[in-house]
Amino acid sequence: MSKYASNYEDVTTYTLDLKDEQRLQQLQKECVFMWTTRAGEPVGVTQSFIEINGHIWMTAAEQRARIHAVRRDPRTCVCITSTGTEMGEGKTVTYKGTTIVHPKEDRKIKDMFYRTFAEKRYGDQGPEYVEQMIDYIDSPNRVVLEFIPGKKITHDRDKMEAATAPLETPSS
Repeated sequence: MSKYASNYEDVTTYTLDLKDEQRLQQLQKECVFMWTTRAGEPVGVTQSFIEINGHIWMTAAEQRARIHAVRRDPRTCVCITSTGTEMGEGKTVTYKGTTIVHPKEDRKIKDMFYRTFAEKRYGDQGPEYVEQMIDYIDSPNRVVLEFIPGKKITHDRDKMEAATAPLETPSS
């Protein structure tokens, strides 16, 4: 019996370890946030995020179509990939879940999110830059989104490649 997979029909065993999933959430700065339109069509955007206590936090102006859509139907999805991080390519996690649109008047949530976001994303550029970023993103019609993950689907290409028999180079 070969130690290698015979095909890629079932890739469910090539999952991301929990420590790699958590590291991915900490290293990556962007995710794809997905929802459905009023017509039931799926749509998504790439946007900045931070992870706090297992939840994915984002922000957007209240007039964005996604805010209206999420208020109508909070069932959403987030995909995070390792591309562009020190983890390299090939590691992904996709979460099905729900999103809370916090009211734009909720100063406690806004202050917490803006400070944490600016420090995590821009802290290496110094405290003055962090303060400038907080001032910049703290606009009157901005809301904070809190995505609460439910079911997840993960993939680790390194595991898949380890289970793949070495390919032979065709002779010229």
